[in-house]
Amino acid sequence: MRIAFVGKGGSGKTTLSALFSRHLARSGAPVLAIDGDINQHLAEALGGEEESALPLGTHVSGIKNFLRGDNPRIPSPEAMIKTTPPGRGSRLLRPLGEDELHARHVGRAGGVPLMVTGEFDESDLGVACYHSKLGAVELYLSHLLDGPGEYVVVDMTAGADAFASGLFTRFDITFLVAEPTRKGVSVYRQYRDHAEQFGIRIAVVGNKVTCEDDLLFLKEQVGDDLLTHLDQSPWVRAAEQGRAGSGPDALASLEPHNRHALGILREAVDSHPRDWDRLHRHAVEFHLRNVRAWADARTGEDLAAQVDPDYVPGPPVRP
Repeated sequence: MRIAFVGKGGSGKTTLSALFSRHLARSGAPVLAIDGDINQHLAEALGGEEESALPLGTHVSGIKNFLRGDNPRIPSPEAMIKTTPPGRGSRLLRPLGEDELHARHVGRAGGVPLMVTGEFDESDLGVACYHSKLGAVELYLSHLLDGPGEYVVVDMTAGADAFASGLFTRFDITFLVAEPTRKGVSVYRQYRDHAEQFGIRIAVVGNKVTCEDDLLFLKEQVGDDLLTHLDQSPWVRAAEQGRAGSGPDALASLEPHNRHALGILREAVDSHPRDWDRLHRHAVEFHLRNVRAWADARTGEDLAAQVDPDYVPGPPVRP
């Protein structure tokens, strides 16, 4: 199951991404965290020493070449764009599988497997768009055959910036982290209006709540979309200062209400089975949007032909 954390900058979405990833890992569930934010802080939020791996965003060509496999509709990695959907012959992935891509690009932080898109380097400044790096995450998710009880947690870019690509359609649920302020809920309204157009499932997670008035404000502003909330946390502050210990087991000292809230998030994820048809339909739709908007003109090819009409998405049926 694929989970995105979004919200206004400073709302605590990276902290919540890390807490939820650690909560899942502590339960023994297979989990992969992905840092898809332009500000790369997820490894630090996960705690512990980071075992680094190659960033996704600086190896996009190699990732494309690996994922295209023997798909006859994709003759080269240069003909593959970030929205190219899988088809027959594409190389599909199992979460944390024993394959070349995971071996090269999965590290660990705080005991949690971690992929990162990578930061801007000097050659990117003033000339590169961060969405070119996020394209590797979109391709990875499009070719991933994850199932119930397997979790991929993505810390997304701040604000409504995720709507600049089709990445926002790649998730089973999107948790929007909101502080109890007018600025905190402003991103919620943007996300709600865009998500409704595509049937994207969102739930609001209140954060840094200090009193009943804070909670009432969130309920008034977001209504039934408010799933749960986390109180202002001395444990989180201690963790941010390096005083709360590392690894998933350190989460045992998190305040009881906040641990309970993480459990509610997991219940929300597990309560809806994967809609493979919707995921694939959105993948094709956004690919064709990009084809019409820029990709055909840039590549000089008919990239709509990359869509395999006979491809059936979803994991193979096990006997």
